Amino acid sequence: MTYSSITRTADGRPDLSYKPTLVRNVGSRILTMIAGLFSGIAVLPLILVLAYVLIKGGSQLSLTLFTELPPPPGLDGGGIANAIVGTLVVTIIAALIAIPVGVGGGIFLAEYSRSGWFAQFIRFGTNVLSGVPSIIAGVFIYGTIVTSRILFGNSYSAIAGGMALSILMLPTVIKTTDEGLKLVPDDLRRGALGVGASRFVTVLRITLPAAFTPIATGVVLAIARAAGETAPLIFTALFSPFWSDLLTSDGIFAPIATLSVLIYNFAIMPYEFHNELAWSASFVLVVMILGLNLFSRWLSQFASK
Repeated sequence: MTYSSITRTADGRPDLSYKPTLVRNVGSRILTMIAGLFSGIAVLPLILVLAYVLIKGGSQLSLTLFTELPPPPGLDGGGIANAIVGTLVVTIIAALIAIPVGVGGGIFLAEYSRSGWFAQFIRFGTNVLSGVPSIIAGVFIYGTIVTSRILFGNSYSAIAGGMALSILMLPTVIKTTDEGLKLVPDDLRRGALGVGASRFVTVLRITLPAAFTPIATGVVLAIARAAGETAPLIFTALFSPFWSDLLTSDGIFAPIATLSVLIYNFAIMPYEFHNELAWSASFVLVVMILGLNLFSRWLSQFASK
């Protein structure tokens, strides 16, 4: 654009008002509309899935759904109570394994070996592990734990299922702990060390409390990711149509029902009532995972205040 082509007002000053008919402004609006359309298309599958599951599964909700056992094939009635309890049990076992290991690994990477070759190797392995398909984790635990009956002679069990899910949780917990601790200012560390605190006390009393919110957010996201997995549990926890005796050791060392495996089993059955139970279980599982994600979102917003 030359000097003479600039539009000017009556008093000779450049006209800087917005002109919607200019080619560049028209092109900008078109590109903005295309970007908004693509954004809507990206979110549309999530909205459709949630709406469909809520409509199909929400209409089947009843009190018996949360209090009774699944029915045998071909019979009506019953619920998914044991699968809800089993999902909670397996997820808690996975969290008890993954959280200490993941947080400890993140502390080592952020506080003790930020740039060493071993830390770089661990970070690379963590990134690779985060992309490993979930069924591979199930096959690994199946081959090393289930078939070998190393757990006191037991094969399929809640413990084996929890171990498989913990493998899926580890990358998220390690990376969020590592990144969360890096956000803590080094001045806090130097101040604690300056007054005579050891490295261990500094981590325990200063850096960990300061990074609690991002670490907790990562833990919640890891739990939400693991709670909905099916393939690892088919190879490790299997399924049980009965209540698990969780008051004894036999309960966690025996096959246990979970919502994801129940959905898989009942969805492929040729019985309408079992298909409806699968939709109801899908609704419950979606609500659980959505609640965990909303809780992690709240933690993130709480940290930013």
